[in-house]
Amino acid sequence: MVEEKGEGIFVIPLSRVYWGGSRRSRGRRAIKLIRDFVARHFGARRVILDESVNEYILYRKIEKPPRKIIVKVFKIDEGIYKATLASLVKVSK
Repeated sequence: MVEEKGEGIFVIPLSRVYWGGSRRSRGRRAIKLIRDFVARHFGARRVILDESVNEYILYRKIEKPPRKIIVKVFKIDEGIYKATLASLVKVSK
């Protein structure tokens, strides 16, 4: 029997978004990579990203996302998961 995962904390490497493609699309690719990572590890149909994840990725502009991110993923409903920023990082300019 397969046991269903309910929640977890993951370190997601985002260094792959720096490979190929334009510099301006790195932020979008980072968001997509996080969604795909959560969907692959939890079997999610839909992944909701918290606003803190988006702010953390874009706080150095769209061209320079962080190299890795720590997210906490938890289940909201059947097949729907939400990812939030696990470590409290102060994002200010």
